[in-house]
Amino acid sequence: MNLKLALTAGLLAAATGAFAQTKWDLPAAYPASNFHTENLAQFASDVDKASGGKLKITVHPNASLFKANEIKRAVQSAQAPIGEVLLGLLENENPMYGADGVPFLATSYAESRKLATVQKPFLDKLLAAQGMKLLYTVAWPPQGIYVNKEISSAADMKGLKWRAYSPATARIAELVDAQPVTIQAAELSQALATGVVNSYMSSGSTGYDSKTYESIKYWYDTQAWLPKNAVIVNQKAFDALDKPTQEALLKAAKDAEDRGWKISEEKNEWYKKALAEKGMKIMTPSPKLVADLKQVGTVLLADWEKKAGPDGAALIKAFRAAK
Repeated sequence: MNLKLALTAGLLAAATGAFAQTKWDLPAAYPASNFHTENLAQFASDVDKASGGKLKITVHPNASLFKANEIKRAVQSAQAPIGEVLLGLLENENPMYGADGVPFLATSYAESRKLATVQKPFLDKLLAAQGMKLLYTVAWPPQGIYVNKEISSAADMKGLKWRAYSPATARIAELVDAQPVTIQAAELSQALATGVVNSYMSSGSTGYDSKTYESIKYWYDTQAWLPKNAVIVNQKAFDALDKPTQEALLKAAKDAEDRGWKISEEKNEWYKKALAEKGMKIMTPSPKLVADLKQVGTVLLADWEKKAGPDGAALIKAFRAAK
């Protein structure tokens, strides 16, 4: 009898071990309805299915677990095993994170994919040195200017209360004589409603999610750059997974990257139509405004190359060669 009990206990233990489950929390900075977050939810579901339930990822949207500028540190310090970050937020830490935030360097989805490809080895190296691994990146739609008045040149932007959410957007404010105010995505609606800011540069997605149309009536489709979100994982947390689960995670990440870029491009036009339906005027920038902004882009590229040094020069050379 004791032998039978022992055998039963052993079988139960083996069964439990075979179905040991790992649970990960994934902090994200954007609303649950945002396409990036919806893509994360699909990614988590794919991982669950492909791993046979061995890895469960719970997505925490809208900066509910960590603020946008805290997520990378949380993953690095293993407070969260995985997270989604806006790469441009990290530019002060290392300029290579901010390559996709240089205005008018890569202005289309095709160019942005090329930039992502040449940027990836640099990101892999940076993250590996800090005990992390890049799983995938997805671009936001092209960036335009939300503003509370009509503008036809950079001179018209002087004195605007400008939302800055990255070093690049703060520098743009400085170059056009606007007043930069640091506001993260989760705080944007309130900042607009209370007049803390009356302008900013972002995609149609952010404008729609934050209901910017309730406070601002103009969006200039400047197509200045396509910033990227990156999903990163703590290397030790990744290494702790068994090989089949690692492979399931990497496959789901590849699928999420391909799907996310496709959705971003498809939704770009949808967001513009949706904003127009909400009363926002979608404006084509004047030739003067485009010329002024390209001058700003030239200054920012020179600034960035100076900060990024040889790595930056190598990235730009590779990007130019790939075009």
